Amino acid sequence: MNVSWDDSEVTALIHALGENTDEVAARAEVVVRKTGFDTVRGSQAICPVDTGHLRSTIGVDFDTDGLGFDVGAYANYAHFVHWGTSRQAPQPFLTPVFDQKVEVAVQALGQIAGTPL
Repeated sequence: MNVSWDDSEVTALIHALGENTDEVAARAEVVVRKTGFDTVRGSQAICPVDTGHLRSTIGVDFDTDGLGFDVGAYANYAHFVHWGTSRQAPQPFLTPVFDQKVEVAVQALGQIAGTPL
């Protein structure tokens, strides 16, 4: 079960700015990495805990260019907990945090670009 930050929009922003693309890319990478790590921490904080295994499998993988990431829980039952089943109510722990952190990241990227996004 994963949520992803697609790097194509960040890359497009960097190229659209034209000047100082290396500096803008470095700043954007900081925002993306912080968003990824914050999503993991937030998801771990609200993840339902029985044995702690599910929470311990939440992690992040960054794209090689540093401008995208996947956050996921790799326990084989993660999607059942998150989305629920016919016998168990959903207990979302990834998407609510991801959605919140992405909003903050978009604002930060807008500051880097010099215009609100």
